[in-house]
Amino acid sequence: MTLRIEKSTDGGRTFLRLIGRIRREHLEELGAQISAIEARTVIDMEGVTLVDADTVRFLGAMEAHGIEVLNCSPYIREWIRRENEETRS
Repeated sequence: MTLRIEKSTDGGRTFLRLIGRIRREHLEELGAQISAIEARTVIDMEGVTLVDADTVRFLGAMEAHGIEVLNCSPYIREWIRRENEETRS
């Protein structure tokens, strides 16, 4: 399964619901979609089954820029935390 991106809004926020596997080759498109959004952006990871290291770094950078990442599985959340710690060291 490849990555599918579903976009919705609730007024002040735009949600990008991600479904499937996220790999490095998807990050350029995902970044472009995020850049095009003028409202507050939320990334919903509930439908994500697998990510790679580049995706984890990308998500950490998005959070550092104020983009909320919701419904992230515990293993991805922990991986993001560890990557952020390594970056700060």
